[in-house]
Amino acid sequence: MEAHAIDTSIYKEALVVLGAAGVVIPLFHRLRVSSVLGFMLVGVVVGPFGIASFAPHLPWLSVITLGEPDSIAPIADLGVALLLFMIGLELSFERLWLMRRLVFGLGSLQVVLSAAGLAAATIALGYTWNTAIVIGLALAMSSTAVAIQVLAEEKRLNTPTGRTAFAILLFQDLAVVPILFAVGALGPANHAGKAVGIGLAIGQAVLAVAAVVSLGRLVLRPLFRSVARTHSAELFVAACLLVVISTGLATAAAGLSMPLGAMIGGLLLAGTEYRRQVEVTIEPFKGLFVGVFLISIGMSLDIRTAGAHPLLVFGGSGAVILLKLLIIAPAVRTFGATWTSGLQTGLLLGPGGEFGFVIVSVAIAEHLLAPDVAGIVLFITALTMATIPLLSKLGNTARLLPQTQVDPALLVPDTSDALPRVIIAGFGRVGQTVAAMLETHKVPYVAIDSDPRRVATERQKGKPVYFGDITRIELLRRVHLGSARALVVTLDDTAAADTLVAGARAERADLLIVARARDANHAAHLYRIGASDAVPETIEASLQLSEAVLVDVGVAMGPVIASIHGKRAEMQAAIKAMAPDADIRSLGRRRLRDRL
Repeated sequence: MEAHAIDTSIYKEALVVLGAAGVVIPLFHRLRVSSVLGFMLVGVVVGPFGIASFAPHLPWLSVITLGEPDSIAPIADLGVALLLFMIGLELSFERLWLMRRLVFGLGSLQVVLSAAGLAAATIALGYTWNTAIVIGLALAMSSTAVAIQVLAEEKRLNTPTGRTAFAILLFQDLAVVPILFAVGALGPANHAGKAVGIGLAIGQAVLAVAAVVSLGRLVLRPLFRSVARTHSAELFVAACLLVVISTGLATAAAGLSMPLGAMIGGLLLAGTEYRRQVEVTIEPFKGLFVGVFLISIGMSLDIRTAGAHPLLVFGGSGAVILLKLLIIAPAVRTFGATWTSGLQTGLLLGPGGEFGFVIVSVAIAEHLLAPDVAGIVLFITALTMATIPLLSKLGNTARLLPQTQVDPALLVPDTSDALPRVIIAGFGRVGQTVAAMLETHKVPYVAIDSDPRRVATERQKGKPVYFGDITRIELLRRVHLGSARALVVTLDDTAAADTLVAGARAERADLLIVARARDANHAAHLYRIGASDAVPETIEASLQLSEAVLVDVGVAMGPVIASIHGKRAEMQAAIKAMAPDADIRSLGRRRLRDRL
């Protein structure tokens, strides 16, 4: 039988991306270089204006280079969509409603003032007014993908700066459709009907968003419940990607951006019991696909443009960042944030963004920008985007500025995560009993269970229960293991309980871990691997039986309770003796008692 010939060229993009993620970026990490900047540098090196330009003379270079940016464009777009989907999961429609003043007030102010200021500067350089308007609109946009990724890496998404930046970026996403139509209206032909076209496009976009939200509320929870019942990780991944792609394509078909639709999908899932497991499932895909997007940005940097117009390119890049900073910082301060937050937001959003590329491409098609001018604008956009990690670090040094009261809208809390809680792993009969006692004593908790029916039932009762595989350390982090008061393991699967106890102890040495054990031997094992307390089912059942028998035959309740407590202490001591190093595991319990 003749062997099938494999076309190795179709794997070239995957080879380059995986090589960057598995080899190059870890090296940058050791050098303390942001992964955002690292991916962009990879794009510069392997792109059409880097070593790929030598491929015609050295054919072997084509194996490790990317000569066509369009070859990875679909995956790059999906990366941005996944990023916005994750942001949506961290928000909710209620929290967005509280931020409406920032989104539509501050966001619109930033776009209008930045576009006007940049257009005025462009006119001063001698360009025509319609060219200046296009350049102003293109450079007024900021990078959602890079800015959000940097904020996530620095764990600043939930700070006033993170929320302010997100509000502005969200408005920019919403404003893309009217901006693109406005650019088209500036073209030398087809002016008739442009206003009507803009109105129809906006109406179509609003209807599309309403349809996605309405359908999502009806479909998403039953979809994930059905998939969760299969207990198949592969099918859960498929369902998550289905939501991201379908919601993104729905809004893209209506003229909006694909990332905006994906974010709506995330918002719809944020209020469901599947939120945390979805986050854990999507995170690896998001990181890799966003890396592809950043590589594509690096590939667009044509070094020859900088060589031909160095003063215009580098001077223009600095001027764009400075001008937008001078506009954004006071605007943010006007809306109730501190000067520090205003400066940090201005530095994050001062560079250009990915929508600038879209606006420039439309302007070229409408003959509003000459190719050489468009090349300069694109280079400035990409170059300034590459500076975002450095500008963010610069903004972090601005904390010495005077602090004033912050607008409450910038500090919208996630009420489910507001307090350190007890984490209950498993919400069956035992877990529900533990939760009931915690509620009695007003101790906040969050529970995770892998039974979708049980989770759905308890959610309807208002219980803080989520679906997921609690043995995955990523999920533990998502429910804030780092600040948890305790972890209660009620799982009846001994292997899963062992995995969870060992993983939680490795993650946090001072955590109080109380675990359900099958018998004395299992309890001793749990002590050895990190449990603070282990409660054997067989022993507790025998003690309860003994108590019932003694009381029923007429022994006084007081002596019975005392003897039961004594016997329990005796048996616990015997179990701990089976695990001589168990005493060092009580550190978490002692620290908890000290805090309380």
